[in-house]
Amino acid sequence: MAATFLLFLLHLLITTVPATQTKSSTNPFTEKAALIRYWNRKISNNLPHPFFFVSKLTPLSAVDAATFSNIASIDPSNLSTHLSSFCSSAALLCSPDLTPSLSSHPSNSDFTKYQSRIFTNYGNEAAGGLSSFKNYSDNLNVPFDSFRRYGRNSAGHDDSFSFYAPDGNVVTANFTSYGASTAGGIDNFTSYDHSSNVPDLGFINYAAEGNGRTSGFNFYSGNANSGDQSFSGYGKIGNGVIAEFASYGNNSNVIETGFANYGEDGNVNKDTFTSYGDNGNVPENNFRSYGSRANAGSDKFTGYRDQSNVGDDSFVSYEKGGNDATAEFNNYGKSFNPGSDAFKGYGEGSGNDHINFKSYFGDNTTFKSYAKTGIDFKSYHNSSSSPISTSAAMRPRINRWVEQGKFFREGSLKKGTFMQMPDIRDRMPPRSFLPRSISGKIPFSAAAVARIFKIPPGTAMANAVESTVGECERPPSRGETKRCAASAEDMIDFAVSVLGGDVAVRSTQNTKGAKERILVGEVTGVNGGMVTSSVSCHQSLYPYLVYYCHSVPRVRVYEAKILAVDSKEKINQGIAICHIDTSDWSPMHGAFVLLGHGPGKIEVCHWIFEGDMTWTIADRP
Repeated sequence: MAATFLLFLLHLLITTVPATQTKSSTNPFTEKAALIRYWNRKISNNLPHPFFFVSKLTPLSAVDAATFSNIASIDPSNLSTHLSSFCSSAALLCSPDLTPSLSSHPSNSDFTKYQSRIFTNYGNEAAGGLSSFKNYSDNLNVPFDSFRRYGRNSAGHDDSFSFYAPDGNVVTANFTSYGASTAGGIDNFTSYDHSSNVPDLGFINYAAEGNGRTSGFNFYSGNANSGDQSFSGYGKIGNGVIAEFASYGNNSNVIETGFANYGEDGNVNKDTFTSYGDNGNVPENNFRSYGSRANAGSDKFTGYRDQSNVGDDSFVSYEKGGNDATAEFNNYGKSFNPGSDAFKGYGEGSGNDHINFKSYFGDNTTFKSYAKTGIDFKSYHNSSSSPISTSAAMRPRINRWVEQGKFFREGSLKKGTFMQMPDIRDRMPPRSFLPRSISGKIPFSAAAVARIFKIPPGTAMANAVESTVGECERPPSRGETKRCAASAEDMIDFAVSVLGGDVAVRSTQNTKGAKERILVGEVTGVNGGMVTSSVSCHQSLYPYLVYYCHSVPRVRVYEAKILAVDSKEKINQGIAICHIDTSDWSPMHGAFVLLGHGPGKIEVCHWIFEGDMTWTIADRP
């Protein structure tokens, strides 16, 4: 009798799932299948369940989901005691459990790749020869790395570090000491956290207390997106040191940077800093102490914040208390769209120094406390004294931080049009939804999530969680309806509450054509190209999938075949949304920066990026 009932139940579950569903949910006893059944109850049409949505559903089995749900029901904090199995079985984004490596590695260890550990000692007290470290924690999600000592107390020894944590996602990294207390030889650090997404970086001492050492640091956190970074000491207390720093935080987006103590207390040093924070978008730069108390030697700073967009900058103490040194600062703040600048302390307390400052640019600036003698200050520019910030030559550079193709006019969506496709790739780390039966029991607070998922305070992931919670708790804008969906069920409920039960969800099919010139093929307007409403959902950074969803009134949505320019073959199926009413948008919105005009004067279109999606009323036959 029991067996007969079980077969009947199995038949009932299978027959309640339409034949149009994806193959990934054919097992009726999975959480995916349960969500598909929920979808079918809430959404009245019989459209296929899109793969891009189904692929984000939890991989948890029904048994595991029930187990973790019961644990969370008693106390959500108890999930932390099962974190390893919870994260792996539910495909979540969790910080690695790092074990310190306390051993010392000699210079001939020949490392080529190393990751997910706390590294303590490498190549210390070496004499002659070369230490080379090629790759540390490259291309990882949520790396939490620490490197404590590299090449300390060496004599006549060369050290080389190629790549530290490049292309990371939600990176927390700290490098304590590289090449400290060395004599002779060469230091070379090629790249530290290049092209990272949401980094939280620290570098404490590079080539401190060197004697007759030549040091070079090429790239620190270039092309980074969001996050914070700091550098505490470069070449401090050096004697007869030649130090070069090529690039710090250049081409970064919404980065907060700090640099303290460059060449401090140096004796007969030759220091060069080529480029700091150039081409940044809305940076917050803070530089404290360049060449303080230097004796003899020479310092040169070529470019600080050149060609950046808006942001806030502070520079405190350049060549303070130096003696018989030569210092040169070429360009400060030569930005095309100025923000807030403060420069304090130039050459104060110096004796017999020869200091040149070639150009200082910017509005809303303060320049305080600089030496009145021994300084050749060649030019100070602001909008009233120089046309530099608004000249025709500079004006085209304003578009550099609004990627070409990110926004376009509706007229571009025509067959045969050539367009630049922006980078539509999803830069978020892979994660899955949690079932509502679990996510609904986890308090939506940064403190609770950090406790349950053991997220160390002050790390990039901790900062990201706080940002997500803050954005979700923000009151809606005028005319906006919003909700943060912490489960797939939440997203379905919100879309249905705004648009009704007869809805469809779309996203661009893949990322082919990203950052390339494309040819627009056949274009079809959703709902006949009529003005409609939609719900747009964008990923937020969290241990499990959380989407920020909001209503978007008065839009037209299009499906467009994307063709390769050379072969004319279809490479993608793009979804574009055109906002008809832009009257409430900020005049500084990137769309107007790129396209001109202003709020309410033009419609603005953009592609739906990978990982994001838009809901509309379903098409009528």
